Amino acid sequence: MRQSLAVILAMALLAVGITVGAVAIASSGGGEEESAQPAPQPQPASPEPTAPTPAEEPVPSGDAVAGEDVFATAGCGSCHALSAAGSSGGAGPNLDDVKPSFEATFEQVTEGGGGMPAFRDSLSEQQILDVSAFVAAATSGG
Repeated sequence: MRQSLAVILAMALLAVGITVGAVAIASSGGGEEESAQPAPQPQPASPEPTAPTPAEEPVPSGDAVAGEDVFATAGCGSCHALSAAGSSGGAGPNLDDVKPSFEATFEQVTEGGGGMPAFRDSLSEQQILDVSAFVAAATSGG
């Protein structure tokens, strides 16, 4: 039994010695001379690639001069007061007071709402653009 214990102890010491030796060799570079290499330098971050921007669609606009005629012929003045058009209608909002933007006028004339009918079926898109430009310019709404 003593011999078995001595063999086990000898093997354990041998294993520890081998492990220590392997660690020493690995940390010294494996016994071979290494060529001096500079430490890698951090590279500056490259800018994130940007997605190509789609060509922006032109903002629709209208002709305010032509819009004055649309305002008169479409009957806008029968409901709306607008001094630039010489109208004094009282059924709808006074546009001189409201000062709607081009976009708000375009949306309201196209879709209607709040008691006003939609004009998308009775006026062309260009006529709606024109009357929107006229109202916005006449009221400084945009």
